[in-house]
Amino acid sequence: MLSCDLTLTNPSGLHARPAALLVELAKSFTATVIIRYGEKSANAKSILSVLSLGASQGAFLTIVTEGEDETMALNQISAAFRDNLGEVS
Repeated sequence: MLSCDLTLTNPSGLHARPAALLVELAKSFTATVIIRYGEKSANAKSILSVLSLGASQGAFLTIVTEGEDETMALNQISAAFRDNLGEVS
């Protein structure tokens, strides 16, 4: 199991468009991908689960990956967050 902490920098937070991009990326891995925000946890392969976090700009998130390709999943997902999940800042 691997994890990394990051701050959500998207100006509009984790709304539908960036959440959909995140879900599609997470689904490309066999590893389990969990996002934690405060006391909430979300399966990153479920759009409803990700949206239920209600994470806004500046939110402190923890990404947890576990499985065969956990390192690749964590690296690519954290890179996507650093790139604002495809959103212009």
